[in-house]
Amino acid sequence: MNAEELVAIELADEEREVLRCGLAEWGGPAHCTEELAVAMGFQSVADVHEDGRRLRTALIAGDPLSTRDWRRALVATEIVFASDVFGSGCDWSITTGYSDEDTIKILRRLQRTIARELRGALHRHDD
Repeated sequence: MNAEELVAIELADEEREVLRCGLAEWGGPAHCTEELAVAMGFQSVADVHEDGRRLRTALIAGDPLSTRDWRRALVATEIVFASDVFGSGCDWSITTGYSDEDTIKILRRLQRTIARELRGALHRHDD
């Protein structure tokens, strides 16, 4: 399986919404640097915004994403939620409407689900 093959992952609406919010926050209170954009798997800060819009639309529609896109959406959400230096941090609950407690529970489910599904997709491809 390559990073561009599409993988459908069934997620709850709130899980998709937290990922959507995570990507959207980079266009709001978060402050991404070029280096951080690259570390998250994007080409640049501009790519975080441009590709982020595409990913948000696909997430809300329930569309499958590439392995690379699932990972970028998750890591961008993890960083923007947790970091008060680069991300929304302390403002997350104000700007998204999700409490820190609810968000961390949702993020942990997302981490487990996405990892399991991407591993499963890799194994299915190897068969």
